[in-house]
Amino acid sequence: MDFQTGPIRDACQVRDYGRVIELARKRRHMTQAALGQALGMSQSAVSRLEKRGSASYNTDVLASAAAHLQIPPTLVGLADGRMAQGQARDDDPMHRRTVLGGAVAAMAAPILVAVPHPRDAAGEQAAALRLTTSAYRRLDGTTPSRDLADAVDGHIRLIQTITRTATGDADRARLAAMGSEAASFAGWLAWDKGDHGSARSWYGGAVKAARTSRNVLLTAYQIGTLAQFEAHAGNGVEALNLALRARRALSDERPAVADAWLLTVEALGHAAVGDQRRADRTLTESRTAAEALATEQEPPPWPWVFSFTPDKVAACRVTCGARLQLPEWVLAEDVEALTTGHAKQRALLVLDIAAGHLAGGRVEAAFALASSALDTGLQYRSGRIVERARAVRRSLTTASPPKVVRDFDERLHGVYL
Repeated sequence: MDFQTGPIRDACQVRDYGRVIELARKRRHMTQAALGQALGMSQSAVSRLEKRGSASYNTDVLASAAAHLQIPPTLVGLADGRMAQGQARDDDPMHRRTVLGGAVAAMAAPILVAVPHPRDAAGEQAAALRLTTSAYRRLDGTTPSRDLADAVDGHIRLIQTITRTATGDADRARLAAMGSEAASFAGWLAWDKGDHGSARSWYGGAVKAARTSRNVLLTAYQIGTLAQFEAHAGNGVEALNLALRARRALSDERPAVADAWLLTVEALGHAAVGDQRRADRTLTESRTAAEALATEQEPPPWPWVFSFTPDKVAACRVTCGARLQLPEWVLAEDVEALTTGHAKQRALLVLDIAAGHLAGGRVEAAFALASSALDTGLQYRSGRIVERARAVRRSLTTASPPKVVRDFDERLHGVYL
């Protein structure tokens, strides 16, 4: 792609970096929605970015977009690592949407992930640390958790070191928020490895750091994340208690996305204790809230980095149906629409769908799906996926299993991750 002549160069010369991004996106035949998904932004946020003209920009967003679209940094005002024209405001919605957007930029624009000069604001330091966390999150989609864990541990130690040297309460609070985000990701990695003890410890640390940050939304989000983990681990009562604590933490500052999401967490808790009626009621409420969210133009507030959609409620109903052994819940949803995205998360959902088929007596279909999910678990050495596959197998008790089950048993035999 020629960046040296034509409309892209013209847009750069008048500092219309949004136009530069729009032109590069269109030349790559990419939709705004696709770019938004890659950067951790909504389609409407990408649209606003492209129409921003010569106003101020968030440099993290520019770096992420440039790296993804392979635009030379100079064309979006990032020559020699300097800030683009105009400083981004801390309350800019675009600033809050970069949690997952900087993965490629963390490697393509190293100046943004290095620890800044002491004269730099702590906000830039925190943004750089968040960018690194974002890079690890994106790598999780294609990298075994076991390969990422040591690097993430080192990243967290760096955050702790920088936090200890912070001089002001506001700086420490901002850095604590970054530590909370990184600890939560470490919890996910431990969970994926099948290490529930470490996962619980990391999630607890994420909650503690979020409280230190004095960010109400982040605190509620991390408590809700811990509740979600406990629900999946089968501790339904604890999950429901934690979800209640998350709601109390939000108080009057509860955005609509938090209600919709927490309702699914509560549904998982009800399913874990075997309460079909309450699980159904909360899922219905969550779907109504998600449908209302779909009409909104503004992106959800950080730490919610993706829009909460009815498809996510449908996926939660599949999981609840698998736990409650209700094939009508599992098989009523559009399976093809649900089984997209993150490979490991997709495999877990496929195993829930397999459990639904098994509960409905469709053994062949169940183990065909389970075998496919197991392939992913072995590829990424995911203890969580393998253990869930074993749980599906244990739910079938028969003295003479069919060949598809015997083949599944042979593959599972001797797998230790």
